[in-house]
Amino acid sequence: MQWQDEGVLLNLRAHGEGHAVAEILTQAHGRHLGLVRGGLSRRMRPSLQSGNSFNVTWNARLESHLGNYTLDLATERAGGWLYSSSSLQALSTLTSHLHLLAEREPHPELYEPLLKLLDVIDDPKKSAAAVIQYELTLLQALGFGLDLERCAATGETENLTHVSPRTGRAVGQQAAAPYADRLFRLPDFLRSGEDMAIQPDIADGARLTGYFLLEHLYAPRGLFLPEARTSFFKTAKAA
Repeated sequence: MQWQDEGVLLNLRAHGEGHAVAEILTQAHGRHLGLVRGGLSRRMRPSLQSGNSFNVTWNARLESHLGNYTLDLATERAGGWLYSSSSLQALSTLTSHLHLLAEREPHPELYEPLLKLLDVIDDPKKSAAAVIQYELTLLQALGFGLDLERCAATGETENLTHVSPRTGRAVGQQAAAPYADRLFRLPDFLRSGEDMAIQPDIADGARLTGYFLLEHLYAPRGLFLPEARTSFFKTAKAA
């Protein structure tokens, strides 16, 4: 069996003498693992960095096998992040999230947004908002999407200010008033789609997506949110 695709390298781990197993989010084949022969060699290792994009060829005798990757570097990004703790924290957060995807289950709706996020990951004015937006996209892709389009109580689409932790649905200002201390605040940038946000909105957005990521993706697996995520949003707060 053989297929060709494009993908972003998420992680690389040693396998045998000088070889490596690459975990790649591909455009059409989802999160997919494969053996890279000589992947730890001096020639190959510098390019096999998380966040870089590759043209990917995978082949195996049977579909159920690990298979072998042939990787051709398409976009080198990682070199620009080596001295940016914020970029590395954001990248570690993303790879931790995407590692939770079922292997070989296609998620094309996550691929293009990931590329767009990687393009701004080194921009402190945009990266925090972009990570939060991507976390919403991830929740949506896995069946836990939040309904931020209309008020759960009245059906109105204006003046949506909060989100219910129980239902994941937006709540309008008037309906939310008696229960505001039990609801999450809905940041304006998550409604408007803006690519930048002020710090209070970033903090509220991170709190909102973090709650539902933990509730639906991490806690059921006996896991906690990545420490890198906490560090990233602390760094973003100081930026």
